[in-house]
Amino acid sequence: MKKFFLLVVLITIPNNPVLGQNEHPPKIITPKVIDYTTQVIVDGIDIPWGFDFIDTNDILVTEKSGVLYRVKDGNKQVVSGVPKAYVRGQGGLLDVALHPNFKNNNIIYFTISSQIGGGTGGNTALYSAKLNDLSLENLTLLYKAAPNTKRGQHWGSRIVFDNKGHLFFSIGDRANRDVNPQNIGLDGGKIYRLKLDGSIPKDNPFVGVENAKTAVYSYGHRNPQGLVIHPDTGELWEHEHGPRGGDEINKPEPGKNYGWPVITYGINYIGTIITDQTEAPNMEQPLYYWVPSIAPSGMAFSTSGVYKNWKGNLFVGALRFEYLERLVIENDKVVYREKILENIGRLRSVEQGPDGYLYVGVEGKGILKIIPNK
Repeated sequence: MKKFFLLVVLITIPNNPVLGQNEHPPKIITPKVIDYTTQVIVDGIDIPWGFDFIDTNDILVTEKSGVLYRVKDGNKQVVSGVPKAYVRGQGGLLDVALHPNFKNNNIIYFTISSQIGGGTGGNTALYSAKLNDLSLENLTLLYKAAPNTKRGQHWGSRIVFDNKGHLFFSIGDRANRDVNPQNIGLDGGKIYRLKLDGSIPKDNPFVGVENAKTAVYSYGHRNPQGLVIHPDTGELWEHEHGPRGGDEINKPEPGKNYGWPVITYGINYIGTIITDQTEAPNMEQPLYYWVPSIAPSGMAFSTSGVYKNWKGNLFVGALRFEYLERLVIENDKVVYREKILENIGRLRSVEQGPDGYLYVGVEGKGILKIIPNK
């Protein structure tokens, strides 16, 4: 009895209380006391799909309709030189990220739905460019998914960097689930890895494999709209939209298959079965999955200690239910979930700023800063 009591204490009282230890997902709560407020930093943006900080008062923000803004001290101005976006369904101007050595080279990267290449429609493209105040110079296409399609769903796409000179980005399955995600010779439903200049790393998992897309890092994904490097381990973390149920958090590893659509915890939107399998040989299980779906978009770890009890926690935007979700993760298991910013609106993007505060992009509102109450 004494041994059992100690085991319960160790599991359920680490640093934070654990709810729903035997449930999946753990029960989500809304705090009884709201100990934070929000401040609008950038307004007047319909869909702020992605943003990144040059410094605390200088921010690049993408508007899905195809406009890149630079916001200095609250003054929002349009950046010229962005190629025309193929705005269709979920597609448009997507993520933006600064080169790790931006202070010295002024290079940025962005993903966009593009019509270039053969065929009608469009697909996801990754560009780099030099930011010269309010214009882009030396625009360079680093990757363009093919083929083009008029389907408006599942373009991805997030951008993140490791500390080894690699860039990761994501492309969704382009609503062609039975063809793209499981075929390493086709684009879509993949996480990709490039060097910062757009070249293929020699140790990418499918280099030398006949007919493979050698930029592919992992496959079997549905629509990844969250990528982040874990601040302690350096591991790549990803989340993706499931269908009706089955949104996932994964830790993509080189060459591994994350199962979509052969295995899933979700069903079709109309309620029919996609597959009766939730696991299969040589396919990875998610670190975590949501049922029902929250429609995850944007993803960031809080590392600064600005917020009481939030350090090390993961924050994910919930498009469907219009809140920010805080997840406490221990030993690669979600042990606690909490609603932050309940009813804030369709939350599209999440970033930690250089000042250590969390910022969120909310549709119809812009970029908001989360400020703890003293």
